Amino acid sequence: MAQSKEKILFLITKATWGGAQRYVYDLATHLPKDRFEVVVAYGEKGKLAEDLAAAGITTYQVRSMGRDVSFFDDVRSFFKIWKGVRKGRPDVVHLNSSKAAALGALAARLAGVKNIVFTVHGWPVGEVRNSIYKTFIWFISWLTALLSHRVICVSEYDLSIAKKMPFIAKKAVRIYNGISPMSLGPADVVRDSFPKGAHITGTIGELTTNKNQIALIEQAKENPDLFVAIVGDGELRSFLRKKIEEYGLTNRVKLFGFMLASSVLKGFDTFALPSLKEGLPYVLLEARQAGLPIEANRVGGVGEIVDARDLSEFSLDRMVAQTIALY
Repeated sequence: MAQSKEKILFLITKATWGGAQRYVYDLATHLPKDRFEVVVAYGEKGKLAEDLAAAGITTYQVRSMGRDVSFFDDVRSFFKIWKGVRKGRPDVVHLNSSKAAALGALAARLAGVKNIVFTVHGWPVGEVRNSIYKTFIWFISWLTALLSHRVICVSEYDLSIAKKMPFIAKKAVRIYNGISPMSLGPADVVRDSFPKGAHITGTIGELTTNKNQIALIEQAKENPDLFVAIVGDGELRSFLRKKIEEYGLTNRVKLFGFMLASSVLKGFDTFALPSLKEGLPYVLLEARQAGLPIEANRVGGVGEIVDARDLSEFSLDRMVAQTIALY
């Protein structure tokens, strides 16, 4: 008689693309299909949802679940998740991102799920927010961890924070994000956008306050020899473009929109990560694999990547195997 598969439900707020979304995609598509049945539930639709569908992973959308706090939408989302969990009866609910994790932890507990796993993609202590909001979101993160059975921290830095939280220390474990060997493209689109022979400083990431791309634009304003390639898309695209135009930097600072790291890294001479808050950034692992010099703010797990003698601890296979052990 065939052994029944273990049901895993991943929850994430936005199915767009970023570190948390890549993490969910990698786990969902690399868990052994003969052992696990995977479903991914999300709020905002985007690249993650499309890539999961293309990979044959079952998904469903909780349309009312957005990133911003909205009492009525959040209550509606909670009941949809709770009903979905009761109907699907997953063996494991694996939570990612603050909103989905908070709603999902409570819903899964009330639905009687025996194994709730919460991955922290960087505690919110580094968020660029006012103190009241930061205190509120810290409390929600702590409560989510409290309701979960296991808490995965993606860096030693985040694990050290978890160890100091009431009732969290014994359930917290560090599992690094992992990547597979990359095949790098020629990146002509980057090189051809700058003068021949220019030393290009590049960065990759969602265009948000936390990623702090504005710092590179400000540096370029002060340094006439600095050429900057900014790869990514997000809510600050218009703001950054206006700053580039205001400072007269259109020939030296370029916005390239969303592109895969493998297609642009060879176009950089230096990789920069000016982030104000990070968990364990995939792009930094990719930059190291590409052999680029790195200039980065030492926030979150950044120092753990920069200081690593090799990348053996940051392999995809290792990450998947260690996570399976918690299921």
